[in-house]
Amino acid sequence: MPDYGFRPMTVADLPMIRHWLATPDVVQWWGDPDEQYALMRDDLDHPDMDQFIVSVVGHPFGYIQCYALSTWNQGFGEHPAGTRGIDQFIGEPDLVGRGHGSQFIRRFTDHLLQQGTPRVVTDPDPANLRAIRAYEKVGFSREQVVQTPDGPALLMLRDRSSLS
Repeated sequence: MPDYGFRPMTVADLPMIRHWLATPDVVQWWGDPDEQYALMRDDLDHPDMDQFIVSVVGHPFGYIQCYALSTWNQGFGEHPAGTRGIDQFIGEPDLVGRGHGSQFIRRFTDHLLQQGTPRVVTDPDPANLRAIRAYEKVGFSREQVVQTPDGPALLMLRDRSSLS
């Protein structure tokens, strides 16, 4: 497995994030780049939101956010205390579709689960088959389609018991 790094996102990363949010694949699934940029910028100091720049062999190429589900439960139902939610994207178009997503999601969620997080949830668009396959490779299970403020989403779960 390649060497993936996760470093906290800072104000200095905002120009790179703005660029990534405007790439066609990210726009397709994340929506309006200006709206998403404002949300990410405004959440930089939120105590329940952790944002990371993902790198491979020292090269930044993606973004992952990890949040307390108790703060941002968008109709996801009941989950164990301490459950975290994640969302991510690959910002470098030439690295999309090469297996990096499932690999860095595995590395990131393995760490969360090993550190005591009981469950990790995510909610891709039901039409985003590439993301759903990547999450399933990591051990996430499909639960149900839920309605969120952004429209329908497929609730997917990975519990500590999925660690191998």
